[in-house]
Amino acid sequence: MAQKPSIPKGTRDFSPSEVAKRQYIIQKMRTNFEKFGFQPIETPSFENSETLMGKYGEEGDRLIFKILNSGDYLAKANEEILAGKDSLKLTSSISEKALRYDLTVPFARYVVQHQNEIEFPFKRYQIQPVWRADRPQKGRFREFYQCDADVVGSTSLWQEVELVQLYDSVFAELGLEGVTIKINNRKILSGIAEVIGASEKLIDFTVALDKLDKIGEEGVKKEMTEKGISEEALEKVQPLFNFTGTITEKLEKLSVLLAASEEGKKGIEELQFICNNVISLGLSAAKLDLDVTLARGLNYYTGAIFEVSAPDTVAMGSIGGGGRYDDLTGIFGLKNMSGVGISFGLDRIYLVLEELDLFPETVTATSAALFINYGNEEAFYAMKAIGALRKAGIKVELYPESAKVGKQFQHADKRGIPFAVIAGTTEIESEMYALKNLVTGEQVLVDLTTLIDKLC
Repeated sequence: MAQKPSIPKGTRDFSPSEVAKRQYIIQKMRTNFEKFGFQPIETPSFENSETLMGKYGEEGDRLIFKILNSGDYLAKANEEILAGKDSLKLTSSISEKALRYDLTVPFARYVVQHQNEIEFPFKRYQIQPVWRADRPQKGRFREFYQCDADVVGSTSLWQEVELVQLYDSVFAELGLEGVTIKINNRKILSGIAEVIGASEKLIDFTVALDKLDKIGEEGVKKEMTEKGISEEALEKVQPLFNFTGTITEKLEKLSVLLAASEEGKKGIEELQFICNNVISLGLSAAKLDLDVTLARGLNYYTGAIFEVSAPDTVAMGSIGGGGRYDDLTGIFGLKNMSGVGISFGLDRIYLVLEELDLFPETVTATSAALFINYGNEEAFYAMKAIGALRKAGIKVELYPESAKVGKQFQHADKRGIPFAVIAGTTEIESEMYALKNLVTGEQVLVDLTTLIDKLC
């Protein structure tokens, strides 16, 4: 008995209507990326392992899909490591490549490799799939698309201002209102770690803090304690768990909390510039909020960090995020190349639009008409009209076989095609076409010019 086919957990097949909706979102993004001056690039689906490993923190490294070396990959494996069953050490000897975890690190590698061909500042956008060995759940997949926009070669904070506007512009065109763009600064997090005496535990501190919305205050404190952060430090950080007020009020509270940290004060200054200008220029569909617990547990962020949450009416995690990375290209030998970028979560945005019924009906529109097939002579006559309609930009098709007419009409109905065109012997003799509205049942006899006008 043949085995029932299946696909790996965390991956999906997409139907024609789903693909149409995804392409609708991508087109809105692409249009806005280019409107803001970003240029498209593409990179390979897999990279050398050394390019990816160590760039996302300990948790990120565990989620990278490794690719086994070609051929007998165990032949060159160290026998001592193999016998010891040390999976971490073994992996490096049997896997030299890995599927990309995100688009940012491959972009950094691209910039370094092509630095002599690039005009800086370089604004790029990239829309490609990425892979993560994560636990599948609603809105979280092992294979998914990222849609990124980055600027490298500029330290200007106006780039952050424009990226917030880019988020807002995309969501406005998608009709997705009520989105919250959360902002913080890694310098502020470094300053907090400094003033509570936990600078040496900065990564552990930020990784735990970033989980506040998932595991709650007690869960965060428990994780921090397990990572060696003292009770005294936890008492000092307590105000962060109930940090309310307007952006201005929050910045004032931070100024008091971080008065003894130069790094923290620099972060406040950067946030003030970004927030003040964004608020003054205005947003259409989104609102900006300062979230001091936002950490985005990726080691390469050094300045502003962003995370976008869906409207409160939708139970969904982050639908976008990003931030400033002052020396990401330094890991590949190109120093002092500051960059900042944002990412859109295509799959989650799709789910949000679907739940809120925000996709226009025209997105999934099928062919405008189906030509009924009565035989080869009639099909040839129909094909001449079909060619003219397609040249006019109208989607039409011919039923491939001269099957029973009822079956052909049924096919059109199941496909959601609104019109049928009848081109039989009578129509050929009069050089006309019978156009039937499959919704109302109305049928009219028209010439080719009128047919094109009615189906436009």
